[in-house]
Amino acid sequence: MSRPHVLVVGCGAIGTLLAAHLAAVAQVSAFDIDAAQVAAIQAGGLRVEGVSALQARVGATDRVEALAGCRFDAIVFLVKSGATAAALRTLAPVLAEPGARPLLVTLQNGMGNAEALLTVPGLPVARGVSMDAARYLGPGRAAHLIRGRCTWLGPVRGTLDDVRPFAALLQAAGLPCEAIADPMDAVWSKFVFNAVMNPLGALLLGVNAARYEVPEVRALVDDMAAECRAVVLALGGRFAFDPMEYVQQVRQGLLPVSAHAGSMALDIARGADTEIEELTGYIVREADRLGVPVPACRTVLRLCKGLEFAARLRHSIPTKTETTTP
Repeated sequence: MSRPHVLVVGCGAIGTLLAAHLAAVAQVSAFDIDAAQVAAIQAGGLRVEGVSALQARVGATDRVEALAGCRFDAIVFLVKSGATAAALRTLAPVLAEPGARPLLVTLQNGMGNAEALLTVPGLPVARGVSMDAARYLGPGRAAHLIRGRCTWLGPVRGTLDDVRPFAALLQAAGLPCEAIADPMDAVWSKFVFNAVMNPLGALLLGVNAARYEVPEVRALVDDMAAECRAVVLALGGRFAFDPMEYVQQVRQGLLPVSAHAGSMALDIARGADTEIEELTGYIVREADRLGVPVPACRTVLRLCKGLEFAARLRHSIPTKTETTTP
């Protein structure tokens, strides 16, 4: 029997982690528009260190033409939220392959990703959350920082039977996964955590200790969390678990303060676009629509937009070393 064929779209930290694990139980292909990333994967495969220590060989390409004739059982989107629609447009020939009916999966941060996948007619769509944390170390390399309790995955379009094979594949690959009929309770819980902690990690220069040891920042975390909860409840959402459970455990000394301040801090450090609009920005937009006051979230959103602009500007200007003649 042939192994399932999975396409991982976007080989950042979580994409590398997922693809490396899945390579043990499936045929894995990776698609990324970063030519350097693809070249590194082609030359040396994927390497994961930290909680998981893995090396894996997978197919990788930045050319959609190279995927012609491939039929995938699942296509997992792990690009930045703002790039989901563009990725779908690029992969249109793959999605149109005769007889192809892949499960489209999003494990991305933020809101709007499942909605983008639903624009592709006729294919089952699954949405989920992973509680694992990883750091991008360079092309083809990632550090597995935190092993989450479980990945939850459920259908947005289609049935639970459409989702179960991929959930079982993750489980077999060493990534605990539960297929559930409605994934949104888990999605909301992870979303609130990210909408609060990710932008603060960026604003605090990636120094995670500042999110826990500075009283004013702890108060800001609590204010933002309360605002986010209020918006989600006003939207009719529920929580599978306390969104700030991890934060409380760190504060109580039950878990150590890690060195990881979130993906947004890493984006700012390299001058890349963040997911602020799909996280805290979503909270502010929905709060305005519903008439829910969110002053803390609004201020953090405004600061992050300025920080994002400053980081892009800084990275576009040559450094003193680059402009000094020896």
